[in-house]
Amino acid sequence: MSLNYNLMGILRFVLLVSLSLVLFGLKPTVSQPQQQAQVPCLFIFGDSLVDNGNNNRLLSLARANYRPYGIDFPQGTTGRFTNGRTYVDALAQILGFRNYIPPYSRIRGQAILRGANFASGAAGIRDETGDNLGAHTSMNQQVELYTTAVQQMLRYFRGDTNELQRYLSRCIFYSGMGSNDYLNNYFMPDFYSTSTNYNDKTFAESLIKNYTQQLTRLYQFGARKVIVTGVGQIGCIPYQLARYNNRNNSTGRCNDKINNAIVVFNTQVKKLVDRLNKGQLKGAKFVYLDSYKSTYDLAVNGAAYGFEVVDKGCCGVGRNNGQITCLPLQTPCPDRTTYLFWDAFHPTETANILLAKSNFYSRAYTYPINIQELANL
Repeated sequence: MSLNYNLMGILRFVLLVSLSLVLFGLKPTVSQPQQQAQVPCLFIFGDSLVDNGNNNRLLSLARANYRPYGIDFPQGTTGRFTNGRTYVDALAQILGFRNYIPPYSRIRGQAILRGANFASGAAGIRDETGDNLGAHTSMNQQVELYTTAVQQMLRYFRGDTNELQRYLSRCIFYSGMGSNDYLNNYFMPDFYSTSTNYNDKTFAESLIKNYTQQLTRLYQFGARKVIVTGVGQIGCIPYQLARYNNRNNSTGRCNDKINNAIVVFNTQVKKLVDRLNKGQLKGAKFVYLDSYKSTYDLAVNGAAYGFEVVDKGCCGVGRNNGQITCLPLQTPCPDRTTYLFWDAFHPTETANILLAKSNFYSRAYTYPINIQELANL
């Protein structure tokens, strides 16, 4: 897909720039946490975009517990797949949490009451997604870990399930899934048969069927305020730009085949959010994040946010620094704030913070309300 300006992109850009100037300026930092968080806990489900260390001890290629990952993070290398904070790290700070939400693999005792991050690099909605990279925790497994955590939390409420339900109903649940179901499944025909068994429409429908069951399971165990993200423009990440440059796309730009399939899936995710909000899950409120539009606009209008490079990884090897992702002890670009992408697949801390702020305060990429409004319900 071309990254040329279009009218809607320009309008969204103007809105976000205006909002940024009024609320927090364009400097990509997050203000100091408030004295008390706006919600009591935050539970996170997803893949490497938000994984903060759950894969560290797994036998997997989908790990980031080595330098230079975390080069700009206060605690250094933790397993986050970026140079600093992830999207949910920034979101937690905006919500007022004193500390980042820890990976579930390291949580002990009452710390679970503040939330947990179950995300796992290479994970997908389908269980087999990401198997080509080794061990990981699929969405089904993440949901089951959460249900176990809820049972553990009961002890802190003296076994009172109603009281625990009231507590959890005030928390925010974030679910960002689907990218790997395409990158590390559907568009990997040498390893998976899904592209033979499905077309773009039927594969999206299959994913939505599974995703509906997973989100319903979270609801059954207390989730009432839920953020569900669409998949970003993964046909435009450095890995795809490098792979399809001078091959399938004469312009050397985005992989339209992947992006078109993503649009089909995202359309179904938004419809799912509508169904869930219209009484299918009583008392719940779901918010859809349009990651496709937000990542597109951030690339198109990158210069306004200080991005000088929007088509290459800050750390990586080969064309677009995207043919091989960031290697151990590799020297990254000196100024990460000028890059949209950290490596072949993941955004920089700067991009994560900008996206978290826009989603929190604005409805430009959220539906039907923004995250601040969701927290205040």
